[in-house]
Amino acid sequence: MTEPRADLVVVGAGAAGLFAALVASRQGAKVTLVSARPLAETASYWAQGGAAAALAIDDSPALHLQDTLVAGRGTVRESAARVVTDEAADRVRELQALGVRFDADRRGNLALGLEGGHSRRRIVHAGGSATGRRILRQLSAGVAEDANIDVRERERVAALLRDDDGRVAGVALRDGGSLRTPATVLATGGAAALWSRTTNPPGSFGSGLMLARSAGAQLADLEFTQFHPTAVTGVEGREGFLISEAVRGEGATLHGPDGERFVDELAPRDAVARAIFELVRQTGAAAAMLDMRMVDPQRFPNIVRALRDAGLDPTRELVPVSPASHYVMGGVVTDLDGRARGVRGLYAIGECACTGLHGANRLASNSLSECFVFGRRAALAGLDEPEPGVPLPPPADATIAPAPTRETRIALWRLAGLERRAEELRQLARDPHPLARLVAAAALARRETRGAHARAEFAELDPALDGLHGVIDADAETPRLERWT
Repeated sequence: MTEPRADLVVVGAGAAGLFAALVASRQGAKVTLVSARPLAETASYWAQGGAAAALAIDDSPALHLQDTLVAGRGTVRESAARVVTDEAADRVRELQALGVRFDADRRGNLALGLEGGHSRRRIVHAGGSATGRRILRQLSAGVAEDANIDVRERERVAALLRDDDGRVAGVALRDGGSLRTPATVLATGGAAALWSRTTNPPGSFGSGLMLARSAGAQLADLEFTQFHPTAVTGVEGREGFLISEAVRGEGATLHGPDGERFVDELAPRDAVARAIFELVRQTGAAAAMLDMRMVDPQRFPNIVRALRDAGLDPTRELVPVSPASHYVMGGVVTDLDGRARGVRGLYAIGECACTGLHGANRLASNSLSECFVFGRRAALAGLDEPEPGVPLPPPADATIAPAPTRETRIALWRLAGLERRAEELRQLARDPHPLARLVAAAALARRETRGAHARAEFAELDPALDGLHGVIDADAETPRLERWT
């Protein structure tokens, strides 16, 4: 029996996957979109931050680029950052053309927000801190109504299929079916839920990374895990709930147990998270306290509502917060069109990809912009792929992308959290989960403190490692350092 064929198969229905599917469809392509969850229920749905783009009169792509380079702590791939900062504004306008309504003032001008690490107001939001929800709803509706897009909800990819020349030729589904295509785009999200304390919804376990690795792709920068500084702690029913960086951009402040401020709230995320970590360690306090009483609750209605539902009124009380795993900068190594390095016919976009844009510390709200910029580029490049050969049967051995056990998730938080030690990382390197072991190997190999990666034994940044990325080949267990341009 001949497998169903599509011009493009997109795996994942978050912001990157939906946008890529729509771009390809507008080129007349037949697209199959495979999603483990129903549309508009993916991790992007919960994104409170916005998309960063140089849209203001006093802003420019060059300024946005400079902020990205500074936040990335000497490890940003400048060519990738230049692509995103040059193209982000056009992608925002394209989203508006697709029906996304971003927040605006009474004159219709976009209401641009300020977030940590940005030197200008350049963050577009939709519904205050409901940006992900608004964008996902609009893009999902467009995909559902598009006759060129075949949506396969509640289906999972078990393996990537390759032809006898090694090219990815489609996907094998968990239910036993398969799809043939010249180009497969992974938009499966990140791996931050591998850590037990996380802002991510269940399921963000890095499955796309392991699928790509099994097909021959390279992974990189797995040591760089960003911990969001202001995740709620100690509030029943809201543990790990993220308080958007935009709240601090509108004036919210952080306080220690003595009531005093202790950090520049608009510093890049690694600095704020580390400051809270040190505060808790030195004082024995359970958390830092976020004071958002002076912030207009109408700007962030879903945050205020969620906290009130849990019995805490942020317009009257301080909110206990501490860092939680939020975003893994590492992923599948790609070029500037999303092509996965090491295997033909495969693309990766969004959080599962590693373009080098984020370096050692993601600049707030660059990730949504990345989804749209590289989602478009990958869709267009994928439509130029040649027809592959007949797919070979999928591997019949163990599960390629297993879910982590509770013990593994606790181990990652305990042994590869905000501060890492060689002895603890060597312990993690013996964990049963393959991605946990790779994270440990990457963290062991980087013998310095840089951005989101902190080593207790190597507390300072090593200038000799500027611009170097830890790349793990598909047949290797430890990284080699490589310079990207």
